[in-house]
Parts: sequence; C-alpha cells; structure tokens
Amino acid sequence: MSHDDLTPEEVAKILPPGAALGWGLAKPPQRGPKREMSIDLIVKKAVEIADKDGLPSVSMNRIASALGFTAMSLYRYIPSKDDLLILMQDAISDVPIPAERPPQEWRESMREYVMGTVGIFREHPWYGDIPILGIPITPNNLRIVDWALQSLRDMPLNDYEKMSIVLLLSGYARTYGMLQRDIDRAVQAGSSEEEFSGLNYSAALRNLIKPEQYPNLHPIVMSGAYTGENEDENTVGNDLDFGLERILDGIEQFLIRKTTSDATEHHK
Repeated sequence: MSHDDLTPEEVAKILPPGAALGWGLAKPPQRGPKREMSIDLIVKKAVEIADKDGLPSVSMNRIASALGFTAMSLYRYIPSKDDLLILMQDAISDVPIPAERPPQEWRESMREYVMGTVGIFREHPWYGDIPILGIPITPNNLRIVDWALQSLRDMPLNDYEKMSIVLLLSGYARTYGMLQRDIDRAVQAGSSEEEFSGLNYSAALRNLIKPEQYPNLHPIVMSGAYTGENEDENTVGNDLDFGLERILDGIEQFLIRKTTSDATEHHK
C-alpha cells in the first residue's frame, strides 16, 4: 500500500483529533448522551459564546452548562480545548463562495477572496486571537484555499508560485482583517474612528513633530495625511483598497514578466 492509499483509520491517526473530527473520521462515543448532543451542536455553542464574549470565555464547562450537560459529556465528543478551537475555526470558514469569474477577471476574483476573508475576521473577532499553528488541514479551511487558487488555475505559474500568491493575499487579508477588527472593538468600547486614526490629535501632533527631529514625518503630519484629515480629497481610496490594488499590480507585473521570459526562452 502506498502512502497515498491510506485507510480512513490511518488518515485519522495522522491528523490532530480536531481535524479528524472535522473530516468525520472519528467514531461516535460509545457512552454518554445520545441524539441530544453532537459535535456540531457543541461547536455552534462555542462559536456563539466566542462571538458574544470573546475567546477567553470559551470553556468546556461553560459550553456544557449552556447545553445542559456536564463537561465530561463534551469530552466524549471533542477530546480537548485545542481540538475544539480547530473545529471552531473550520466552522466559521464555511462561507459562501462566489460564482467563478472568467479568467480575465482574475483581479476581481482575488479582491472577492480578500474581502471575504476580512469579513470573517470582522464577523468573528476572536478568530485572529487563535495563533497559526500550521497549514490549513480542515475541510472548510481548505475550501477557502481552493477559492483563493481558483483565479490562478489557468495562469502560467508553477504550483509554488500559486501557493506563494495565495499566502501573500491571505497574509494581507489577515493583517487588515485584524486591524479592522481592532477598530470595531475600539468603537464598541466607546472610542471613535477619529480617535483611533489620530484625527483628534492632529493639532497636538503639528506642534510636537518638529522637522529637525522628524524630517520625513513632519511634512506628512503638516499635510494632514498622517491622521487622514483630507481623505475626502484623496483619490486613492481607503487603505485596504489602495494596498490591495498595489499587490494586484505587482502580481500583474510578475505575470507579464514571466510570460515574456517564457516566450523568450521558447524562441531561443
């Protein structure tokens, strides 16, 4: 038997228990509550608690109490808190995938992927609080990766280049998604977007930032660009769109250079 022909039991042994549960490879518990309890129900309740009160509020005891069972009952379905976190991450990654666009609309496809990922961080603010421990290996997370690869399928790229572009886009989406999440949290806590951006401190900063100490920052502060004072006059658009467009420009230039290089090699 080759390494590609594993039985479900062998696959389950390779994966973390939480990932094996996500793929439906784990056996149901022999003892404990029947029908009333399920992995999906436990995960759904955990996500509800995290959405409402944050990740530190999620515990087997609290979930069990909310469902009317004991924590020991939950452990028969999900072995550990770490496995629960894996399943929670996968559950919130079950998002609608937009219809596939024509190949020439690859920029729009990538933009949809990035904005969809940012949306997950905003809808489930605790998502970014879970550290990245490795590559995606659960069903819905891998659907997200497959979505990201969709627009790259017919491009003249090797598999390494395709995955590197996916990592670039997902990294940008994660960074901006967590930033937007923090803005949302600050506003909910009583702050304002103006305070978060520093707009309220513009006059103070103009007095504090001296050209001899901050020769490069000084003109930016004085123009109002540092705190976004004149954004209505800014034709670039917001920071997320501007950064994403520059990333897409870079990918486009890479494709042009690679196509030209391949054509040159072909005619040698």
